[in-house]
Amino acid sequence: MLTKEENDLLTKVEGDWPMGELMRRHWVPVCLSEEVAEPDGKPLRVEAIGEAYVCFRDTDGRLGLLDELCPHRKASLVYGRNEDCGLRCLYHGWKFDVDGNCVAMSSEPQESPLHNKVKHRSYPVHECGGFVWAWLHTDMDAPEFERPAFCPTDDTPVSILKMRIPANWAQITEGQIDSAHSSSLHSSDMKPARVQGASADDKSWYRPSTDKSPRMQTQTTPYGFHYAAIRKPIKNAKTHNYLRITEYIAPFTSLIPPNNAYNVATVIVPISDEESHFHFIAWGGTECPPTDEWRKFTHTVPGEHLDEKWRPKRTLENDFLQDREMMKEGHFSGVLGIPNQDLVMWVSMGPRVDRSSDLLGASDLAIVEFRRLMSDAARRVAEGGPAIGTEEPRVPHVSISSKEGVYSKEIDWRTIEGPKETDAAAE
Repeated sequence: MLTKEENDLLTKVEGDWPMGELMRRHWVPVCLSEEVAEPDGKPLRVEAIGEAYVCFRDTDGRLGLLDELCPHRKASLVYGRNEDCGLRCLYHGWKFDVDGNCVAMSSEPQESPLHNKVKHRSYPVHECGGFVWAWLHTDMDAPEFERPAFCPTDDTPVSILKMRIPANWAQITEGQIDSAHSSSLHSSDMKPARVQGASADDKSWYRPSTDKSPRMQTQTTPYGFHYAAIRKPIKNAKTHNYLRITEYIAPFTSLIPPNNAYNVATVIVPISDEESHFHFIAWGGTECPPTDEWRKFTHTVPGEHLDEKWRPKRTLENDFLQDREMMKEGHFSGVLGIPNQDLVMWVSMGPRVDRSSDLLGASDLAIVEFRRLMSDAARRVAEGGPAIGTEEPRVPHVSISSKEGVYSKEIDWRTIEGPKETDAAAE
């Protein structure tokens, strides 16, 4: 449980709240590259950490991110004309390039001194791993961009689904670092099987364990923390453990234990105190599904399951289209798609959950660690200290990996290296 003050510190990002300040000291994944793929295409409104921006790709293919409202009379540039290497405001024709330079003023005399004085606020951007990343801090110079853990090389396959969720970033993140819930909520999609490690096909995910009550162990890291969910395996339970090791890279990314075909990650970026963008990512491995197949598998296809703004068509008002007849026939949740099942839980809590009255158990150790870690991190920023994960020596994100497998009980999970390993003794 948290006090109201502690909960506010953890969850609030708008304005001058320390958590928002902490997040702005990291490169922020503000939108998908596919949303601004077309040169001279439709400008995109970008909302992140309580602020609104406009993103566009100019005639030469360069990306720009500017404050949304024109500095002249504050009309939105989202509706402007993207043409001839600049974004032109419809109201009076003021035009800005990707660096925020005002390159035209249709409403002003040619000799006006404003031509050389006006510059709109722009933000450094970088494309990587299917995202447009931006440096949003206005009082700190952008550090060198660091590749995310889920895109170690330019040719790493990355498939992303995106959902706009009416829920606070912290309750969504807590769902990503909660290994215990998968044995219940996702039990119709994550099935026990006599496999040697987590496996996947185009229908389900499979695990070598029927154990629904994992033991949790956590360890703080320079970039956040990681933890092990320790379960009894189906085979050799007396001598081996089934381990699922999750990595939390503060503040946006969680690396979920992989399967035999691809790795899994999530990226959660707050829009406001009560709304977030959730990204569920398949990447790397030997059989990473392409984006269209990934979205079909997870039942998050734009136009079919999501509207044009990435909002799920399953809502609190329509009871998330839960199918009770399907539940009677054996489906646990009555909701298709792992992200959609999570959606029900996140949104049903309310837009920003009250943690002063929730009851935690032994399986919630990672939740306790997350709340402590990030509350302390926000408090440190408020006191003038550095943001978590920014101090030297830093751990390169591409060297961090989640893991899973069946291991001898004599092995300490903290010593396991490499992206995945299965103990041959368990075979």
